Amino acid sequence: MAFYEKQLAVKEPLVVAGRHVKRYEVVTPGLEITDDVREAAYAFLPRLYPDFEDPTPPATVTVLHRSAAGMYLNAYNWVWDNVLHCRTAVSGDQPFLGSTDPDLRTFSVIPKDLIGCVWELPPLEHERSAWVRYVLDPEAPDFDGYLADSLAAGLVGR
Repeated sequence: MAFYEKQLAVKEPLVVAGRHVKRYEVVTPGLEITDDVREAAYAFLPRLYPDFEDPTPPATVTVLHRSAAGMYLNAYNWVWDNVLHCRTAVSGDQPFLGSTDPDLRTFSVIPKDLIGCVWELPPLEHERSAWVRYVLDPEAPDFDGYLADSLAAGLVGR
């Protein structure tokens, strides 16, 4: 299997269903994420949130990934102060992941215990360090500082 890097983009944070969402996008060379697919992904996102009450500041990191096979939406939700809760979704015709609709705007939860591929994981390294730096380490958490600090856009995978 040949390895190649993909393009990472950083989008402006949003508030979706009460959670602050830091957004990353990974795109396979030659493909794109269209606005209608992006809107469908963020409309689906609340289904990937934790299903329990938690006093941690409501922060989620997403990686929306366009590959040749389809779309992936990874939601990494901060819970219990220092733990990442992860749920993932898929769209496109990928029956082995639970998606049989070829429409890239039709997302479904991936029923497998997956956390991300080599192109989706680089933002997590940055986000873990930023969470410690802005939320856990200071005497008074700087949630706004955390939301403003993102991994730089560019090539990812190596």
